[in-house]
Amino acid sequence: MLRAALLCSLRHTPSFTSFAAQASIRHICAMAQHQQQHDKLCAWIDTHFDEEVAFLQSVIRIPTDTPPGDNAPHADAVAHMVEGFGWTAEKHVVPHKEVADYGMASLTNVIIRRKYGDGGPVVALNAHGDVVPPGEGWTTDPYGGEIRDGRIYGRAAATSKSDFATYIYAVRALESLGGALKGGVELHFTYDEEFGGLLGPGWLLEQKLTKPDFAIGAGFSYNVMTAHSGCLQFEVTVQGKATHGSIPESGHDALQATTTILNAIYAKVKELSNIRSKVE
Repeated sequence: MLRAALLCSLRHTPSFTSFAAQASIRHICAMAQHQQQHDKLCAWIDTHFDEEVAFLQSVIRIPTDTPPGDNAPHADAVAHMVEGFGWTAEKHVVPHKEVADYGMASLTNVIIRRKYGDGGPVVALNAHGDVVPPGEGWTTDPYGGEIRDGRIYGRAAATSKSDFATYIYAVRALESLGGALKGGVELHFTYDEEFGGLLGPGWLLEQKLTKPDFAIGAGFSYNVMTAHSGCLQFEVTVQGKATHGSIPESGHDALQATTTILNAIYAKVKELSNIRSKVE
């Protein structure tokens, strides 16, 4: 920082006329300014850390097991909490018939739009609030958000309710700088990732409710992806015929027939995994 300050002062010295040197100085000064902004961001985040943790605990404590997928109450709660920051939260309710046909109970997608100056891109940050039901072996309440040894425990504490908290507080930290920003940020909180995303991100795009220039989904790495693994869902009903155990040949075993279907499906897995979508 001292070197940057000295070079910034040299920028105004008449004898320092080398264009390359001046360009280098401008670059270093810009870096110093960025470092100051970075420090302010970190300070804001540190100051609001406990608040962010409490927010995460709140969203963990509202179950969103999918199935059954009764997730509208969680979306309502998140929208209410966000409005407490002075933001506007759009609640887009997916029609009940579409949700029921999809195999879920209720689904509301939330969009939070933070618009800044003209001339920049709109970046969408997507996170999903639904989660598969908890399995066995928990030593804490799956919906408790309990903190032990610096770790928080609960369903979706890692993926993806943690992203709700991360996205919201990152944007709040960014806006706390008070600088001139361009473009905008949209937070998309959807609730059907475990079912394929057709009524979450897919539905928002289909309804033309959003058209960002860039989108970033929840993840655990910094790798840039242009596609995602597909999802094939279908329902098969196998009809059996009950009979007495002494004359099994007069009936039809639905379970046995089902194994034939399952084997046929598994035989297709390798072929299906070779299908590639065209990405523009």
